[in-house]
Amino acid sequence: MAFPQHVVPYARMATEPSKQVGFPVLAAISAAMLSITLYLIFGLAPVELQMGVVQKIFYFHVPSAYAMYVGFTASAVGSTMYLWKRRDAWDAIAVAGAEVGTVFCFIVLITGPLWAYKAWGVWWVWDPRLTTTMLVGMLFAAYLALRGFGAAGEVEKRFASGLAIVGLFILPIIHYSVQRWRGQHPTVITGKGGGLDPDMRVTLLVSFATFTFVVATLLWLRFRVERNAQRVLELELDARERGLLEDSW
Repeated sequence: MAFPQHVVPYARMATEPSKQVGFPVLAAISAAMLSITLYLIFGLAPVELQMGVVQKIFYFHVPSAYAMYVGFTASAVGSTMYLWKRRDAWDAIAVAGAEVGTVFCFIVLITGPLWAYKAWGVWWVWDPRLTTTMLVGMLFAAYLALRGFGAAGEVEKRFASGLAIVGLFILPIIHYSVQRWRGQHPTVITGKGGGLDPDMRVTLLVSFATFTFVVATLLWLRFRVERNAQRVLELELDARERGLLEDSW
């Protein structure tokens, strides 16, 4: 079956691997940084006296929260621009940010209770930061559920974009909730916290740098997947309009 000539370039864009070297380089840097970070966490950073080895969750928990902020912010920005410009590329950014941010949100909500049980003797308390983090996670889970029901139409995309924008306003509440409502969540990094050993501080800074590369890699990858899916859908719709593709296929 031969597609019209104007369709072929889109087909190639959707099926041929990208010739850009940027993504492989970024992925390689992320892998190398992860190896270095694991060495620093388990080889350089000292074991905390009170919590023991469980404290090392800290180096995954805090950067994961930062990566969650990045993903959800990307989703909100992409959603805002999609509502304004109505371009599929912005919608792809929104979907990528929502999925990546939700993954890191789940990591936060898993590592947090593991740390809390050792520190407080319970898995969960209704601390302001924990509660608002769970709230934003549920909000973006609703976003993904809405977008996951078959091929999302324009109404679903607009409503999901609104959810992402609302989620953006919750992020500052998460960050400042400890200072505003005096929850039980520790404030180690801030000036009011207990401070960090120099080796712990170096390890944490490297962890932040590593998670920056990791979240950028995942966002780029998920964006490319979504764009390819959009192009395939365009091809299918064009083929059906021209009678080249039966609905039963």
